[in-house]
Amino acid sequence: MATEMRAEVTVIIVSYNTAQLTIKAIDTLYANTRETRFDCVVFDNASQDNSAALIRAAFPHVRVMASDQNIGFAAANNHVAGASETPYFLLLNPDTETHPGAVDALVKFAKSRPKAGIWGGRTVFADGLLNIASCWAIPSLRSLFFRAFGISALFRRSAFANPEAYGGWQRDSIREVDIVVGCFLLIGRPLWQELGGFQRKYYMYGEDADLCLRARGLGYRSCMTPDAQITHHVGASTRQSEEKTILVMKARASIIRDHWPHWKVGPGIALMWLWAALRYVASRPFTRCRRASADHWRAVWARRAEWLRGYA
Repeated sequence: MATEMRAEVTVIIVSYNTAQLTIKAIDTLYANTRETRFDCVVFDNASQDNSAALIRAAFPHVRVMASDQNIGFAAANNHVAGASETPYFLLLNPDTETHPGAVDALVKFAKSRPKAGIWGGRTVFADGLLNIASCWAIPSLRSLFFRAFGISALFRRSAFANPEAYGGWQRDSIREVDIVVGCFLLIGRPLWQELGGFQRKYYMYGEDADLCLRARGLGYRSCMTPDAQITHHVGASTRQSEEKTILVMKARASIIRDHWPHWKVGPGIALMWLWAALRYVASRPFTRCRRASADHWRAVWARRAEWLRGYA
């Protein structure tokens, strides 16, 4: 709903070679938001698919900021938020489709729970099945141990064996969480400013986790509601699987180094090393019959020094 009245939310979409998906995201955003006054700003990270021009043509009322270089997700959001004055910022991925009333419900939820500071909703896949990746718990020594040995994968529905994913929880109730994922994340402008936005060192992945954990350090408790739901077509702008794995692992190492007690950091990094080592060793017998898997883990293992250091 774009009106002449002052907007209360700035919806920030950072796009990268996702022109048609971004157009769909914007279309569903406007079609399914009935009560909330909002502005929509798209920051295009030097896409090569003519994204900026296509989005401008499809939505003349949407502000499109086209960068001549890919500055990353964190810096792009910081840039838009720094030039916006609405009470709330909603970070929305370009590969999402907003369901009816989702943004309205999320904003109402935020107003009812101001002490949460950061709010998120439920995400589903295109087929309507639950996508658990709308929120996570902070990694722990227990979760890293179970992950390294495949226990969390075997017992996905166990809250004990799969704690990072809140195993067994269908995201069907209101709940405090450690991390709201940046695909659908609402935050108040005062808190965003207090935190200084995203840390720019988190070029891709982990910036939302770091933001939520820094907010937690100030006494806020991020919260989820099932009443705000979107479809998330995961990973549309990161197609190289080994590159994505390396970036995710780099972010996880950074979260451990930035947010764990010092005495836990060494064992945590060692468990990450063990996780990759076990998968690399396990993939070697399948080098011929499962070439893609073997090549994937060979590439991840070869660059272990890079991702174990995390973001500097």
